[in-house]
Amino acid sequence: MPRAALFDVDGTLTDTTYLHVHAWWEALRQAGHKVPMAAVHRAVGLGGGDLIAHVLGEGRDPEQDTTIDAAHKTLFATCHERLAALEGARELLRALHDRGWTIVLVTSSVGGELAALRRALDADEVIAHIASASDVAEGKPAPDSVEQARELTGAAREQTVFLGDAVWDMRAASRSGVTALGVLSGGIPRAELIRAGAQEIYEGPADLLTRLDESAYARLEQES
Repeated sequence: MPRAALFDVDGTLTDTTYLHVHAWWEALRQAGHKVPMAAVHRAVGLGGGDLIAHVLGEGRDPEQDTTIDAAHKTLFATCHERLAALEGARELLRALHDRGWTIVLVTSSVGGELAALRRALDADEVIAHIASASDVAEGKPAPDSVEQARELTGAAREQTVFLGDAVWDMRAASRSGVTALGVLSGGIPRAELIRAGAQEIYEGPADLLTRLDESAYARLEQES
């Protein structure tokens, strides 16, 4: 039976979380909103509209959303050529591929941003699918994007693992009924990821790679 290894990208495989924090903070500032960077950080991982609603509240002027989202994209685009994979990220993808896992990236990034992330990862040869949050009704923490990614592989929930760095990732994976694993490389505390449903926590991709044989991936391989 197929086994699916699903991956969030920003903060999980690429060192981009704080670049997004600054870009969102500046986009909000340009629109006249003073939001603490810490509040923005905890919202990263949500889709654009959901992030804006989360940090500004439902009482905001929603007509600003498109302008703020576009400003974020423009600001983040200035970093595209400098994006970097986290240590061990591409090696982790290749190791899991070699062990028979189908690799799927689960991301809200599209166009030039997605292309920049893929260049940073340099692992296209082992990535089977890319599931876009723009193709589902609701983004994380709803399970839609995780379900879409899993269905692309034909894997059962019991043979699917989702790796992410945000509370929203863990909630989406848990609601989908797949195994949720967390990494600390996005800056979210271990306790928050566990409360959101993470079954295992790793420092980052390199840490997981060194402990792969004792991880959920190895246990699911034995069960299949």
